[in-house]
Amino acid sequence: MLKEPKNSYDVIIVGGGLAGLSSAIHLSKFDIKILVIEKNGYPKHKVCGEYVSNEVLPYLEFLEIHPFDLGAKKIERFLLSTPKNNKIETDLPLGGFGISRFSLDYALAKKAMANGVSIVEDQVLNIDFKYDEFDVETKNTSNFKSKIVIGAYGKRSTIDIKLDRNFIKKESPFIAVKTHVKGEFPENLVALHNFKGGYCGFSKVEDNTINVCYITDFKSFKKYKNIENFQENVLYKNPNLKKIFEESQPVFSKPLTISQISFSNKRPIENHILMCGDTAGMIHPLCGNGMSMAIRSAQLVSQLIIRYFNGEIKSRSELESSYNKLWNDEFKLRLKVGRIVAFFFKKNGVSEFIMSILKSFPKLLPKIIQLTHGKSLKAE
Repeated sequence: MLKEPKNSYDVIIVGGGLAGLSSAIHLSKFDIKILVIEKNGYPKHKVCGEYVSNEVLPYLEFLEIHPFDLGAKKIERFLLSTPKNNKIETDLPLGGFGISRFSLDYALAKKAMANGVSIVEDQVLNIDFKYDEFDVETKNTSNFKSKIVIGAYGKRSTIDIKLDRNFIKKESPFIAVKTHVKGEFPENLVALHNFKGGYCGFSKVEDNTINVCYITDFKSFKKYKNIENFQENVLYKNPNLKKIFEESQPVFSKPLTISQISFSNKRPIENHILMCGDTAGMIHPLCGNGMSMAIRSAQLVSQLIIRYFNGEIKSRSELESSYNKLWNDEFKLRLKVGRIVAFFFKKNGVSEFIMSILKSFPKLLPKIIQLTHGKSLKAE
């Protein structure tokens, strides 16, 4: 009997964020040999809204991850405002919780390693598929081989360029800024404040700080000499934003930023790689549910991979077509609604008009929220 090569795995997961680590933990429960390749160490802050819908709580329990044991804040209300200080507040249909990526990713990584998952801190340079097998080349370590590769490396990567993905050829005009601040803010609330050319979200996380994350188009942003100048001249036009920024104290030495964000359509499978989380598709932060989508996509792909390895799914083509269908059934409408809502709220006058409609028909906002969120998940 031939020995299995040292660098050979059943599944290689490129990217150790929410989607990658959730999938790694799930698969490890079924004695599948997993390697996660992540370019950053843990714990680490990431540009993210840090609000998670309760729809994923049963699945996180299955993964043995308990957000409230980590100090997550229960979130039950949603507030939306426009630059002219029109406001509407409503209950969140499912509710959610606030937790930093610093804490949640770290908890997932520790659980994955406790389950026997190998995690390598390295950068993937290339992914080749030949003779029904993947060869994954990294910068510092070596080449790894596997039967399956999951792409969970985030919003944008050199891998996307090598794969010649359609979205990478298009202009990506958005920039996102994230920081944590100390100040007064209701811990049961997630707030979204519109400003000219973008929107800014607020919610409390486990250490009682407020996560602040906003997105705008880069052309508007680069007119100003720095982040502080942009905030004072653009964000402060919304009195709600001005009040929070002026009455809070920064925790980070400087904000985190990420540019070239794309909300274009992506395909969930490229060159036989099964894409998860933001790698498969990004919902506008205006709809505030990207973290839940990443976790849910990990559940979908893991369930199918388990069926593939136990023989229920007979071929790679069946695995890929099943994942493509499930992914689109679960997320296509969410992403479409997210794009439509974001398009209108980017337009100043239109956002005020939409707000007047929402205030006239208060049941409409919870319906829109439901369209960008899933149903409560079964544990497995």
